[in-house]
Amino acid sequence: MAHRTEDKNGYTAVQLGAGQAKVKNTSKPLRGQFAAANVEPKAKVVEFRVSSDNLIDVGAELTANHFVAGQLVDVTGTSAGKGFAGAMKRHNFGGLRATHGVSVSHRSHGSTGSNQDPGRVWKGKRMAGHMGQTRITTQNLEVVSTDEDRGLILVKGAVPGSKGAWIVVRDAIKSGTPADAPRPAAVRAAK
Repeated sequence: MAHRTEDKNGYTAVQLGAGQAKVKNTSKPLRGQFAAANVEPKAKVVEFRVSSDNLIDVGAELTANHFVAGQLVDVTGTSAGKGFAGAMKRHNFGGLRATHGVSVSHRSHGSTGSNQDPGRVWKGKRMAGHMGQTRITTQNLEVVSTDEDRGLILVKGAVPGSKGAWIVVRDAIKSGTPADAPRPAAVRAAK
């Protein structure tokens, strides 16, 4: 969709759009960006930092063949929301005893603090609360294969997010990219 350059924006990146969105559901500033790029409104817009020699043309379509079989990737998504969860589910606590005086609090987290000193509960204390629906990155997942026709990237391992959620797949930051990976990218020319 667009380029971010060092002299204009202070960093170098490629802006990509995915999916289709209705014009009436797109904000006016985003409509201007799509019009400048001469593309249909997209449901999701993401930026990827790249080096200046890896910028791709505006309007080009990225294909699934950007990744090769055996390559390691990092996958980012929003984890499935689980609502308000107790300490046992949220932090894997063991719970209290089933007997010996424990009454109606078998799944509680137990004591939350110490004595008069410090006289308060420490920040970050693991307790019950909202669980899930956070940004999660799973690193070093292996690409099994790709299907360019259907636009599929088959990944081995746990991908964060609920079914139908948007995810971001990028080259693994902790391992190098394969020699046979397309550079700057596997693209289909602009129509």
